[in-house]
Amino acid sequence: MDMTNDVGTCMVTYESAALGYVDFPLTEEPVYLLGIKYSALYDRDELKGDFLSKIWCTYRKSFPAIGGTGPTCDGGWGCMLRCGQMMLAQALVVRHLGRDWRWNKNCQDQTYKRILQMFADKKSANYSIQQIASMGVSEGKPVGSWFGPNTVAQVLKKLAVYDEWSSIVIHIAMDNTVIENDIKSVCKEDGKSTCDIIGVRQLKQETAATGRSKKSSQDSSKQDKNKQNTVDVKSWKPLLLVIPLRLGLTEINSVYVQSLKACLSFPQSVGIIGGKPNHAHWFVGYMSDKLIYLDPHTTQLCEDLDSPNFSDESYHCPYPSTMNVMELDPSIALGFYCGTEKEFDDLTQSVQKFVVGSSKTPMFELYKDRPPHWPPYESYTGQTTSASGVTMTGGQDTDEEFELV
Repeated sequence: MDMTNDVGTCMVTYESAALGYVDFPLTEEPVYLLGIKYSALYDRDELKGDFLSKIWCTYRKSFPAIGGTGPTCDGGWGCMLRCGQMMLAQALVVRHLGRDWRWNKNCQDQTYKRILQMFADKKSANYSIQQIASMGVSEGKPVGSWFGPNTVAQVLKKLAVYDEWSSIVIHIAMDNTVIENDIKSVCKEDGKSTCDIIGVRQLKQETAATGRSKKSSQDSSKQDKNKQNTVDVKSWKPLLLVIPLRLGLTEINSVYVQSLKACLSFPQSVGIIGGKPNHAHWFVGYMSDKLIYLDPHTTQLCEDLDSPNFSDESYHCPYPSTMNVMELDPSIALGFYCGTEKEFDDLTQSVQKFVVGSSKTPMFELYKDRPPHWPPYESYTGQTTSASGVTMTGGQDTDEEFELV
């Protein structure tokens, strides 16, 4: 693909996905949506309101060129980047607003707006397509390359270091192994990064110096103080745990299906990033043998989220997409948000019971301590060159599977 500034070369690549949007079927089967159980018959409004409240990140066009001279649209290559944005956005919503928060068309919640602005398509936004694509270069991915689930997680882990408002830790459990004490050590350590790898902090300082958005920032701070979830970051930094997995060679092994669905039923779940072959999706729930997901393959115009009265309707999708669980590409990444140490302990108990202990071939392993033959774990602080701590193998991404052809 010719990655130029010519927006005309980057049009809708998968608008046909919209034809697959259907309402939740009227079924007696329970519907699980990121840890909450609904009846599609009797909890219909609540179910639809919960789904609609998820932040929907899609392809965008006419945004500022990545790197100044790069692409102005991510159609055809940014689907996994957008899925990573959606998973992280959900973690931040739970972090700052709580799992029960709901969006509406006239939403004026300043905390919600601040979260959404962190994903704006401009360089100064913490988790913008510009930042993710540029940081991907450090993971060996030139701008305009396709990412796999592990790669986008590694990039977001690096960017999260500079999000001092959220103080969130992204831990990536490599080699199909979750080490409890590795995670507890990084969530309990005290320290802030002073690095500014690709200019996020500098741009924010320049914006503040001009006085632009000064009043709105002050108003946001007042509301944030009142609305934020109660999280004591001095005793526990909020955790986004990402577990990259490969659940088969070319297709998912059916032995993992029940464990996969169980993970989506945990209250700590923030979904799964993965997809069908050639298409990345963010999976948020299931009903019977169908997975429920948000699809980024719709190209929309870039929104100016700094405008006082910006429209956010394009960031919310009213209708779910579904697919049979056996159509899932085997390369995925599970996501869990734990705002407190107790939530993490509850998660590990659920994993032990429903994932590790319920199968002779569990999706991943869970240990209290790092095996003695492994090297010490080093958390990423912005001072080191690797975002993954210690990686025992060469990674699990098969990025070519998310190339749109």
